[in-house]
Amino acid sequence: MRKIKKGDDVVVISGRDKGKRGTVLRVVSADLVVVEGANKVKKHQRPNPNKGTTGGIVEMEKPVQISNVAIFNPATQKPDRVGIRILEDKRKVRYFKSNGELLDA
Repeated sequence: MRKIKKGDDVVVISGRDKGKRGTVLRVVSADLVVVEGANKVKKHQRPNPNKGTTGGIVEMEKPVQISNVAIFNPATQKPDRVGIRILEDKRKVRYFKSNGELLDA
């Protein structure tokens, strides 16, 4: 089970975009995630008439290392670490390490 999933509200904790908060748009691999509004780069894109795309400079989000993001805890209003707990009915759930609240109940 992954500790950070698509749709989670995360905070970037290191790097150029430290402190930025956004939603995980997609999980690229086991150690890379794309965060909304973080690690934005400008890409010079060539026009492709077959796909219907116009050329120019396009701003896009690039992947961030998963170790550089932490899940935002709404109870404490701070970034927090996440653990995995197995419930009595054998379900795996994520929980916040600071206060023990379940993340996905």
